[in-house]
Amino acid sequence: MIGIDTSILVAHAIAEHPQHEASQRWLDGEIARNQSFAITSGILAEFIHIVTDGRRFETPLAMTEALERAEFWSGAREVTLLAADDAVNALWLKWLEDFQLGRRRLLDTLIAVTWHAAGISEICTLNPRDFKVFDVFRIHCIGAN
Repeated sequence: MIGIDTSILVAHAIAEHPQHEASQRWLDGEIARNQSFAITSGILAEFIHIVTDGRRFETPLAMTEALERAEFWSGAREVTLLAADDAVNALWLKWLEDFQLGRRRLLDTLIAVTWHAAGISEICTLNPRDFKVFDVFRIHCIGAN
């Protein structure tokens, strides 16, 4: 199972994104190979927030379309939606302190801890620097960001 970062879902959904085609090829190829994926509610929230932002994209998704895509990913047969429990929350706070991370790293750290607690050791992202600090993942990076 591979953890899919928000950045992959955003690039897959937004045609004007510079990594749109590469993300589509990678994700569609992995699906064709029967790969399974792990996402979190935080990833879905971040996805909706980003793809509907008219400051980021000339043609953002409408909220209804963003919600439809989030519902698709959360219910896809190849996707497991991971939840944070008490142990995840405790480790999240510990990692924030251990790695001396600030407010801009809250959600990435929560996502990373949730994957790690579920035994996810391989992730795909367009932003590897967000997850390298934790030193627990094999990171697939599509493109350079």
